[in-house]
This record gives sequence, C-alpha cells and structure tokens, in this order.
Amino acid sequence: MGKPLIGVTPQYDLEQERLWIRPNYVEAVEAAGGIPLVLPLLEDYADIETLAQRCDGFLFSGGPDVHPSLFGEETMQYCGVIDERRDRLEIQLMHEAVRLDKPVLGICRGIQLFNVALGGTLYQDIPAQMDGIPIAHSQQRPYTVPVHKVSVEPESPLSRITGETELTVNSMHHQAVRDLAPPLRCAARAKDGLVECVYYPGKKFFLGVQWHPEYLWQKHQVHQKIFTAFVNASKS
Repeated sequence: MGKPLIGVTPQYDLEQERLWIRPNYVEAVEAAGGIPLVLPLLEDYADIETLAQRCDGFLFSGGPDVHPSLFGEETMQYCGVIDERRDRLEIQLMHEAVRLDKPVLGICRGIQLFNVALGGTLYQDIPAQMDGIPIAHSQQRPYTVPVHKVSVEPESPLSRITGETELTVNSMHHQAVRDLAPPLRCAARAKDGLVECVYYPGKKFFLGVQWHPEYLWQKHQVHQKIFTAFVNASKS
C-alpha cells in the first residue's frame, strides 16, 4: 500500500474569512510517512461522509474553544473565540471516523472536541473553575520547550506507543477535559489531576493529547512516536 492520506482539520480566520494551518502539523504527518490533506469546512453531511471514506486517517488540530452549548452549559466570560462551523464539521467527521474505525489523532482542541462529541464536558477556563492551584497550562513562546510532566497510565495505548511512564510536554490551553466521556479512558494526567491524554478502547487508533507534539517531534523522538504510530495505523 502507498502512503496513507491523512485529513487535517483546518483553522479558520473569522476576521479574514480564510482557511489556514500551522505547517508543524503537515510536516509531522509527512515525516511520519503520510500525505497530509488540509480539509475544507464542509457543511453537507453527505459530503462529510464521502470525505471520511476517502481519507485513511484524520488529525484533529488545535484551535478555538468548543461551544459550551455542546456540553449543556452557557458561555462563561472566560470562554474564548468559538467557531460553530468547525464544531459541526469536526463532530460529524469524528463520528464517521469512529463508525468506519478510521484512525484519529486529536491535538489540544482535538482531545476536547472528542470528549464533548462523545458525551463529556470541559472546563471552560482552568484557572477560574479548577480547585486548588493548577500548574501553568498556558505557556509563552517558544512552544518547542516542554514545561511540565504527565504521568502515563500503564497498559494504555500511549504507554505502548512511547514505552514511557512519564512524558515532559508543552502546554498551550486554558480549557481541558472535565467529565470524561463514557466511551473514553484516560491515558495520562498532569500532576494537578487534569486529563492530558484519552483513548477509545477497541478502536484501531483513537488518541487525543492535550499538548502539542507537532512542536516537539523534531527534537524529542518520543513525541514523533505518536505521529508514527498514527500514520502506521492509517496504512492498514
């Protein structure tokens, strides 16, 4: 089989009305042996079904906040930019990928979108809603520098992929998984208790990470292993 075609969900600039994507995502997919395809913001469900059938795997990239109404909450003052078109596309696309058992990798917003789409909730703002004193989850540049550790659950897919019990990660988010969706399991946590990685048992490859491995893979091989495992799963 040739290189797998990996659909990458796009960023959408609401002010300029343009699609864009950080090159880190596509470069990481290419380096792992896949062909990245930045997706359009489709709204027709039949077209999204076709897209799900044509691609071999899907990378759900980072981006704006998931609309709180999707997990039954009103929007708090701390909530940032939202994009309803992207929410609709990604939720439908994720469900199609799950139905077809296509490999999916979610990064930052991606893990949050997975959790909401499958019935979980989010912290709309970590400092405002989380008890205690959370570690700094929203670092300043450069994003290529890891800033905190996560503990990896034994026997989880993340443990099998990395071979590690602890990872050092970067962190650029103010929202996070709160109540874990029923089908999902936690694969890693930060020391303040926040969920940093989820997986869907029984699926070919379904992994969401809260950090940004697309900024780390070139200098830290353990993070490249995540992209390699994802792309390899998309070949079969």
